[in-house]
Formats: sequence, C-alpha cells, structure tokens
Amino acid sequence: MKTQDFDFYLPPELIAQFPAEQRSGSRLLYLDSIKNHWQDALFVHLSDFLRTEDVLVFNDTQVIKARLLGKKASGGKVEVMVERVLDDRHAVATIRASHAPKLDSQLILADAIPLTVIAREQEFYTLRFEHEKTVAELLNCYGLLPLPPYIARPATITDEARYQTVYAKNSGAVAAPTAGLHFDIDVLAQLRTIGVTIAYVTLHVGAGTFQPVRVENIADHTMHSETYHIPQTTVEAIQHAKLSGGRILAVGTTSLRALEACASLHQGGLVAGYGDTRIFITPGYRFQIIDRLLTNFHLPCSTLLMLISAFAGMENIRQAYQHAIKEQYRFFSYGDAMLIEKNS
Repeated sequence: MKTQDFDFYLPPELIAQFPAEQRSGSRLLYLDSIKNHWQDALFVHLSDFLRTEDVLVFNDTQVIKARLLGKKASGGKVEVMVERVLDDRHAVATIRASHAPKLDSQLILADAIPLTVIAREQEFYTLRFEHEKTVAELLNCYGLLPLPPYIARPATITDEARYQTVYAKNSGAVAAPTAGLHFDIDVLAQLRTIGVTIAYVTLHVGAGTFQPVRVENIADHTMHSETYHIPQTTVEAIQHAKLSGGRILAVGTTSLRALEACASLHQGGLVAGYGDTRIFITPGYRFQIIDRLLTNFHLPCSTLLMLISAFAGMENIRQAYQHAIKEQYRFFSYGDAMLIEKNS
C-alpha cells in the first residue's frame, strides 16, 4: 500500500486549536463497520453504546513538560523535545537547531541546565544532564508542555490541565492519549453505574506519534519504540470479559497498541508486565484483543489513520471521514471523538 492511499483534504478550520468548553462536551461519531453505518451523537451519551459486560481500557500515562528552550555553548538557539527519560541524568530527545549539534558539545537550557550531547541515532540524541537535580525534577521546573505541532499557539495554564486526562497517573508521555481527554469525573461515574469494567494500561506516548510517514510504500516505514505496562488486574478483567461475552473497548490507539503488541508477543494471549513495542498496524492486520475503539480524528497519511483503517476497513473510514468533514466535526487532539466497531 502507498502512503497516498491514506490522504484526504482536511479544511484547516476543522483542526481544533482549543479544547471544548467542557471535557465531555464534544461530539461523537459512531461507526458500525460491519453494517457500514454511522450515527451522529454526543460524547455525554457514550453509555448508550455500552453494556454491563464491557471492559473499557484506558491509558493512564501522564504527559511530562518535555519541551525545553536554550542555546548551544556557541550561542545558537536550540529547542529540545525529550522523547524518553532514561534515568536521573540521561534522556533521549530530538533537537531543533540551525545546525545539528555535534557529539560532546554543550547546551544550556532555560539558562539553568547544562547538558552534554553524548550519542545520536537518526534524529534522536542521547543527552547527559549536568545538574544536581534529576531530569524529572528539571523538566517539572523548567519544561514547557509539548502541545502538538498542529496547534498553532503557545501552551497556556489551561492546557496544563486540559492536555492531561483526569486519570493520568504514570509520568512519561510527551503526547497525551487524546481519546481519554473527553472523559470527566461524571462520565466515568456514569460508566461505573451501568456496570462497565474500567481497566488501565500504561503506554508512554512518544513524539514519534507526530512524525509523518516519509516513505512511498508504507511497508518501508519504521515506528519509534514506546514503552508499555499491562497490570495483572487488566489481564484478568479482559480474560473474564472474553469468557462471559463482553466486549473490549480500547480508549485510544495507545491502549490498543499496548494490548495488541502484548498479544502479538504471546500468541494471542495477554501477559502482565512491561514491554517495548514498535507495532505498526496497517490494513490486513488481524486484531486479537480489541473489539471496539474510541478515538479522535487523525491526520491525513498518518500511522494512526492507517491503524483505524485496519480496524474498520479503508472504505468505511474514507466515507465516515467525508461525513465528519461535511458535518464539521473537530479534528485531532482537542477535537471530537469516534466510536468504531471492528470490521470482522
């Protein structure tokens, strides 16, 4: 398949620049991929599409303040985006500068943090922070919230709350699991009232989620590695639902990737624990765990659009997106939601 097979025209004004006034105030497009039928709804009515036996799997990762501004020792400006914290002194990051920094060169970030570039692999640099505070402490003190590149404005105090799920717990992501941004305390309480089981995984979303597919043939694209954790309680909840006829709903492509990556490693089963994955889901992939997916609307030619095309069928997604554009749904991180039934 070609990257251009997943292209479409998106009017720029449909790219949401701000969150909805209320978390659960977005719209919801329901797509039954088997019947090729869609329905316009509101997110606050999500429970209408659920039943007692269902399990909803959320990604409880927490976004870190991963963006740091500074300069080279020579004076040139740099922007560092931390991709992954390795330990108290080291991190992997991308660096934007007029000229790529050399190995062993020095950077000063936020006029307070000296660091050394110690390695490079493709666009990722390994950095050593030369400071008495840990990397996590420095990011919390001096870092900026890493809003996605298609949000054309600086991050605000409001974003520090709204670009974070209400159940975020495990720090490490540089991008929010945006399908979860729609949930507020009232919606979660409503789901528990109808008997839905709520479970969690952790997948630390990397900056690679925003990287464009630069190859013509999608089979030549390489995903960046992401770290995930699946608790034993989540494994047991999914196993129980499978035996009792319940449906597994992934809240976001990140939850889906964690579960499907684990299943791919364990012959279709789930095993609690930690792992790293570069899973790249494209049409033709056979889903082993997930029955339904709640997600936002994605970029043209993106790996996430390829994933949902695998889940729902390319033509179903093409038609549903045409409808969403016609009806002026809001796209991307702060946009509206879509609930998809698996196409098989």
